Amino acid sequence: MDTTWKLSWQRASNHEGFTRGARAFLALAVVLAYGWWADWQTELMPVLLGVIASALTETDDSWRGRLRAQLLAMGCFTLVALAVCATVSWPWVLMGVMALSAFTFTMLGALSERYRAIAFGSLVLFIYEALAAHTSRDAAVVATPLMLGGAAWYGVVSVLWNAVMPRAPVRYRLAKLYAMLGEYLRLKALLLEPVRDEDLERRRMALALHNGRVVDALNATKESLISRMGRGTPPLWLQTAMHQYLAAQDVHERVSSSHEHYDLLAQSFFHSDVLYRCQRVLTLLGEQALKFSVAIQQQTEPVHSGVTSRAIEDMEAALAHQEALEREHPNAAQARPLRSLRALGHNLTALARVFAGALTLPPEAPGAAAVDYSLFDREPRTLRDAWDRIRAQCRPQSPWLRHSVRLSLSLVVGFAVMQATADPHGYWILLTIVFVSQPQYAATQTRLMQRAKGTAMGLALGWAVIQLFPGELVQAALLVLGGAVFFGARHTRYTLATAAVTTLLLLSFYQMGAASGVISARLLDTVVGCVIAAVASWLVLPSWQSRHWPRLAAQVLQTQALYLREILAQYQGGKCDHLAYRLARRNAHNADAALSNSYSAMLKEPLHVRGNAEVVGHFLCLSHTQLNYLSALGAQRGGAAAQPMDEATRELAQSLLASLQQLALELERAQQSGRVRNTHSAPAVAQVLREWGTVPAAPSAHSLMAAQLQLVGKVFPQLQAQARQLVTTE
Repeated sequence: MDTTWKLSWQRASNHEGFTRGARAFLALAVVLAYGWWADWQTELMPVLLGVIASALTETDDSWRGRLRAQLLAMGCFTLVALAVCATVSWPWVLMGVMALSAFTFTMLGALSERYRAIAFGSLVLFIYEALAAHTSRDAAVVATPLMLGGAAWYGVVSVLWNAVMPRAPVRYRLAKLYAMLGEYLRLKALLLEPVRDEDLERRRMALALHNGRVVDALNATKESLISRMGRGTPPLWLQTAMHQYLAAQDVHERVSSSHEHYDLLAQSFFHSDVLYRCQRVLTLLGEQALKFSVAIQQQTEPVHSGVTSRAIEDMEAALAHQEALEREHPNAAQARPLRSLRALGHNLTALARVFAGALTLPPEAPGAAAVDYSLFDREPRTLRDAWDRIRAQCRPQSPWLRHSVRLSLSLVVGFAVMQATADPHGYWILLTIVFVSQPQYAATQTRLMQRAKGTAMGLALGWAVIQLFPGELVQAALLVLGGAVFFGARHTRYTLATAAVTTLLLLSFYQMGAASGVISARLLDTVVGCVIAAVASWLVLPSWQSRHWPRLAAQVLQTQALYLREILAQYQGGKCDHLAYRLARRNAHNADAALSNSYSAMLKEPLHVRGNAEVVGHFLCLSHTQLNYLSALGAQRGGAAAQPMDEATRELAQSLLASLQQLALELERAQQSGRVRNTHSAPAVAQVLREWGTVPAAPSAHSLMAAQLQLVGKVFPQLQAQARQLVTTE
């Protein structure tokens, strides 16, 4: 029993939602305890609002980074508080300042997640300050230090928490990453099922969409590691986490590799169990990834069974049997599928070795090169860098500029409604608009529905709590619990989070003796805010995904070209997982993830603005398949299959490089002109492939590298055709 409780505590303490909720619980409990002791009534609410606004600025960071972010947030909080105090006597001037603040803060959020959180928290505090000061300027003067004090108090809690427990967020992100990889392995195993006439297109689409989630998890883990990397040698626990992250990158490259069309493998080995053997190994490795996820969370060693080893032995035996049959009865038609099958077997065996050494640091061999643990930090390094990034968003096509204008106008409309109706709780309309408005139409619609449902649930729960537990002490405890649930569930279960914070609000008003009419006002203002946000997302500079697809598609092609260039350099200079190679690989997958995430959002948009969704889906599947073929080239670097390039191989590689870059350039130009010019990229690739086919004796024509380049060369003309349809049908 003790062991079970210990494991449950370790799992909970390493969960990001639990730690966020625990910090909020501690901060709110201390505030309420002090308020109880000091007999606060009206002073309590501004302090609670300051705590909430400060907590909204929090992102995963080291204690040093959190301290810097908190100081910046306090500076922004002070500015907005002074702005409200200066303009609260003139409502329409206050409205103009609020709209300008919304635009400025939202554009600031284009820098990074850290600045997005600070901008969001600052805008929320602006509205909180205006809510506290709506009666008079004197009320604003009284509320400002209390609100800033609550914000500063939560900042102290957050900084100290991150200083005392820096490892939990890293463990959580690593565990989530390996869980995502386990699901990716399961989906990839479905492609190896040797059943003819299977709907592989649907399975490829599911794999491409899930790849976006894996890439997001990789990026979140990288940011968590970077924030804790200081000068000098990292501590041992951080080196171990870095090793696990790099191992996950290697796993991702290997599992995203494809060595042949799966329908061809299914047809060629339909009467053999070899593909089932490969599928079983991949499935078991997916289960191993899930065990790794649990082991990282619980800080235990994963349970290794001999099943995977035996499955690999059986797979190798089946491969050897197929090769023996080929030697006894040579068949030219089987040469290519058998070569690809052997490459698949080698890749799965290497993948198992990566898992075997993922949780322990590799021993330092004498004379061996040190492991490159460097990561690329995408945060702005200087004020000039930050300004350049913001200036780059000052263009009509920028989603951030459109979102900034949309949010500002929505707040102006909400403020006008509040003034026209003389609603004493009208600032809840503005808060609803701020919380539900998102850069994407689909995300806004999802968030406002969650907000509306959560508000209704929270009001019902709050009313029930007030009726069942009239005691002030019990209500105070439930108020603190509501705040903890809100921050713990805000990023994962927004409906529950909204219900919790609505209950907190209702209990707070009840304890201050001002609960009369709050339930109906909260519900009505939430509905009004949701309607304003919904209409704005539809009519005010909507950022439909179909408008961004040529640019996103161009990024995919450009990053894949750079990835191919780095792979070719590795074949010439030897395998080395240095920063330049890992960055090129990560950029290619980031672009692929952006494309899949955009497609998912497009499917939630109105039909008449989606464009040709069928063409978009085909382009996504083809581009992801092409990335899979490139990943196979990257996965076999340095192995026995890697052979020096001859002239024919080099010619095809250079032709593919030029073709990818040329098509990317044409798509970027098409963003303005509306069409793709008819280039000669695909004919050039096809010509090289035809010439290659007339030289069967060329030694590199039988190498895995040449085979992978041929696969890429066959996919590229299809990509070009889809790209042309993509733009001409807009």
